[in-house]
Amino acid sequence: MTPPDQNQPDAAKIGIVTVSDRASRGEYEDLGGPAIDAYLRDVLTSPWKPIARVIPDDRETIEATLRQLCEIEDCCLVVTTGGTGPSQRDVTPEATEAVCDRIMPGFGELMRKVSLEKVPTAILSRQTAGLLGDSLIVNLPGKPKAIAECLDAVFPAIPYCIDLMHGPRLETNPKRIRAFRPKAQS
Repeated sequence: MTPPDQNQPDAAKIGIVTVSDRASRGEYEDLGGPAIDAYLRDVLTSPWKPIARVIPDDRETIEATLRQLCEIEDCCLVVTTGGTGPSQRDVTPEATEAVCDRIMPGFGELMRKVSLEKVPTAILSRQTAGLLGDSLIVNLPGKPKAIAECLDAVFPAIPYCIDLMHGPRLETNPKRIRAFRPKAQS
């Protein structure tokens, strides 16, 4: 794994948000956020800087955090983990949809398809993705194994999505994930 090159001025900022009541209170070890960080370290070869948050399952807090990361911290990508199930406290998709200008339903559809190949309970997952200004927000499940499976499915499209929004160029390790870009974009 390559560490992010945080000191370069052109390093892409990527938000990593763990949504968990217990983890935010320190009662539970956050495994989701570190799993996303490890995944990105393994996949990205261009400079990037993680901006991590651990917050409770509270819709107002989630919305405020997403807005802060996109609009103030200028993250081109924000990846969340947790809060995508059917329980009353799982409100990450609603918070994401509330702050986004446009929803990207293909991300959630593909993540559920891939997850359903592994476990039948994936039908209960409500992952989604959307655009807030020039930022892409992607909601992932909470388990590290499911995080990697879902990111493997959708990450090939993420760098080109960021390109289309005039964000920083994200380069991937082609031995790990080959980012899709039309030939004119290469």
